Amino acid sequence: MMFEHKPVLLYETVDSLMIRPDGIYVDGTLGGGGHAWEVCSRLGEKGRLIGIDQDGDAIEAASERLKPFGHKVTVVRSNYERIAEILEELGIGQVDGIYLDLGVSSHQFDDAGRGFTYREDAPLDMRMDQRQIRTAADIVNDYSEAELYRIIRDYGEEKFAGNIARHIARQRQVKRIETTGELCEIIKGVIPMKMRATGGHPAKRTFQALRIELNRELDVLNSSIDTMIGLLKPGGRLSIITFHSLEDRIVKNRFRENENPCQCPPDFPVCVCGRVSRGKIITRKPVVPTDEEISENKRCKSSKLRVFERS
Repeated sequence: MMFEHKPVLLYETVDSLMIRPDGIYVDGTLGGGGHAWEVCSRLGEKGRLIGIDQDGDAIEAASERLKPFGHKVTVVRSNYERIAEILEELGIGQVDGIYLDLGVSSHQFDDAGRGFTYREDAPLDMRMDQRQIRTAADIVNDYSEAELYRIIRDYGEEKFAGNIARHIARQRQVKRIETTGELCEIIKGVIPMKMRATGGHPAKRTFQALRIELNRELDVLNSSIDTMIGLLKPGGRLSIITFHSLEDRIVKNRFRENENPCQCPPDFPVCVCGRVSRGKIITRKPVVPTDEEISENKRCKSSKLRVFERS
């Protein structure tokens, strides 16, 4: 299956980076290379793009797509949480811009065999990096009922998390839950008919929770933002596209803390903690897709772009 992914907030994101022709930029979630193509098209001969992705299909597709840009592009199969090590290995100190397009790509959703979608029956996989051993099936079958409740509640923001965890724990005693279809049937049996009629697919939030837990998405994001800001040159920008409130909250809070890290009590006349601002937030309100973009790509509806500039 070809790797197809329509880049979200394409021009808004690339414009936010204020591309310098001789600059060095990092795409931390390369995907099919849609954003990367636009960045590379604005680079001169001395410009460079480092593309990082943990998905083997994405690496293959983006490498092929970006071939016309030759030496300007370096593609690395890894997680963006290793960005500092990757740049060090490449002999690069600081960069002019970094951007992330978080969440699941269209390819990952559309390839039922990857196990990300609740719309088709397939092995319960959900690995963004297929070299990883553990799958979503291992979480569903091996986590305690209490652990399942926690992740479905916290990462899926699912009001029926307790009932879903309880029914999963009960069903797996009869038979190991191996497929997306089996899990969907369990969830459908828990969600009241009234909620199923109005709340979208009943398994959506549970699938999101399992995917986030398996791929450590929020942990990686939260622990990487400070590192990425530290890798920017003065005036360099970090641009991040999120797709749900949990991601957006992390980005908003980390940006705020980097802009104003002072921990002194508000009644202190001057700062004595010594914490210095690392830059400024460019997007006081997130950039969201236009109605036209949403009409062309329904999956971009919840996307938000936030931008931070290093001082």
